[in-house]
Amino acid sequence: MRSFALALGGGGARGLAHIAVIEAFDDMGVKPTAIAGTSIGALIGAAYAAGMRGKDIRHHVLHVAHSPGETRRRLLAARAGTLADLFSGGFSQATQIDAVKFCAQFLPATVPEDFSALAIPLIVVATDLHRRQEIALSSGALRPALAASIAIPGLFRPVTMDGRILIDGGATNPLPFDRLAGRADITVAVDVFGVPAAERGDVPSAWESVFTTILIMGSTIVAAKQRHAAPDLVIQPNVAIFRTLDFYQASAILRTAETVKAEVKKKLGALLNDVP
Repeated sequence: MRSFALALGGGGARGLAHIAVIEAFDDMGVKPTAIAGTSIGALIGAAYAAGMRGKDIRHHVLHVAHSPGETRRRLLAARAGTLADLFSGGFSQATQIDAVKFCAQFLPATVPEDFSALAIPLIVVATDLHRRQEIALSSGALRPALAASIAIPGLFRPVTMDGRILIDGGATNPLPFDRLAGRADITVAVDVFGVPAAERGDVPSAWESVFTTILIMGSTIVAAKQRHAAPDLVIQPNVAIFRTLDFYQASAILRTAETVKAEVKKKLGALLNDVP
């Protein structure tokens, strides 16, 4: 049987659909030789690389989503500043989330502190803000790397690592399948950006406008990359109706993503068993 490497893209709450794809792999009894992830794809990729099965990741996500009081407590604990900052000129500190604290509050305990402890090699993509370039992290401290990969500007405070100021990997490489070149016979990419199924005429909130703009930019980057060198298989779960911060709709997202499992099993199965 041929080997495959897995790229998990960013997309906010839509990225919970990655779990259904991983569950399909579990049903097939196959695992990737390497994983590359951006933003939510990096978080779920880290849990998978740490040895968690898809159903275990699902259980963790639903436990958090179905405990709104506990979720609010954890978010408060992950604030970048305090309420006192509101009165001392540090408004942004009080309203932003510390990505490192966020990971400490919400990641499964199974996710280790260092890349070296992972069962599957993992590449985490972030963006160097001041150098304006993509950065791929695959060794050393894992959790700060994951924090950097999810640090959406405005929502999260940028993360400092080795003298670099890092933000969300989606700014430069939202679907990092190119980082897996030569790591397996087949490259599989899971794209959760999606395109809305119907026209909308409502005026979005300020935050929704920002997040939708990020998705538009990400989709443009991915399309350009695929024209240059496409992965062998692109899986696109049908979760476009959900918005970037719809994490409270985790159950609905996972139910909607269930339909992708048959596609994964059919298409990936054919590629893995195809003799070149």
